[in-house]
Amino acid sequence: MGGPQMRAAGVDIITDYSEVAVVGITEILTHLPSLLRSMDRLVKAAEARRPVLAILTDFPGFHLRLARKLKPRGIRNVYYICPQFWAWRPWRVNLIRRRFAKALCIFPFEENFFSRAGVPTKFIGHPLVGTVQATADRREFCERHSLDAKRALVTILPGSRAGELHHHLPVLRAAAERINGKVPAQFVIAAAHPRDIEQLNSGWAPGLVVRIVEGETYNALAAANTAIVSSGTATIETALLNVPMVVIYRVSPLTAMLAKPLVRTPYFAMVNLIAENPVVPELVQNEFTPERVAAKTLDLLQEPNAREAQRRALAEVRQRLGPPGAVERAAGEIAEMLRMTAGNAL
Repeated sequence: MGGPQMRAAGVDIITDYSEVAVVGITEILTHLPSLLRSMDRLVKAAEARRPVLAILTDFPGFHLRLARKLKPRGIRNVYYICPQFWAWRPWRVNLIRRRFAKALCIFPFEENFFSRAGVPTKFIGHPLVGTVQATADRREFCERHSLDAKRALVTILPGSRAGELHHHLPVLRAAAERINGKVPAQFVIAAAHPRDIEQLNSGWAPGLVVRIVEGETYNALAAANTAIVSSGTATIETALLNVPMVVIYRVSPLTAMLAKPLVRTPYFAMVNLIAENPVVPELVQNEFTPERVAAKTLDLLQEPNAREAQRRALAEVRQRLGPPGAVERAAGEIAEMLRMTAGNAL
């Protein structure tokens, strides 16, 4: 299971991840048929091909069930980028102990969490360290997209899933109008998929300078004075590019109500969890309003001290993510498991 980059790398894709990409408890119900079809295709392919290892990445709602089906078929499971059970439903770590031969973690505090539960665990560092780089400076980016390099620029990463765009875009459009009313600003929206461009282009207030870019997320971030970022991996990418940010997120009210008793962390944004401090503003659910987004963004646009303070904190986050080479270290761990398996078979 993967997407276009894995397919381009030569992976034989049995099911495209876009068929199963969903966040939320109630949202899963509408995607259940495609989830079940994907599970069935993968299990049947595993039975036919009889792989030695299964490398499962994140996505615990799906991969824990897939691991349960693969293990009785003689397939050893490796978890690459472990689920964030330390954040919510920590008791589910026992499922990893029972179903996985090894867990490869990308955050330093995860190694202790999984090891304490009896899971063979290795901290490999974050795979984005050393790979997140802009290919154009601010002047080049602004010239390419007919923007004024001397004017404030706010880059918005609204999310990649349909549900995220549905919940986030109306608030972001209203917030952009309020920001522009205080500070003449330009807005760059990073599209995660070509299919989203039409939706991202619509609904902005007349007079706003808005550009939609595709395949230039890192350039858009590097050129920005500040960013508004949907919570998730995008916050790590923004931190690695040293860009001050406001983190936002919203799910359906029912999903939020069901999930609230399960959350076990003081923060929602990944950068805050890594720093163990609220280094970036996070506006989640009822806090995610046009007024609050505009106010927090204007703080960063208008206060140089606020921007510099956040950049200093983000430098500590980057240090905690480990050195470059996480992917190579993960590959080394998996290759060693393959060698051991081959040796045992002989």
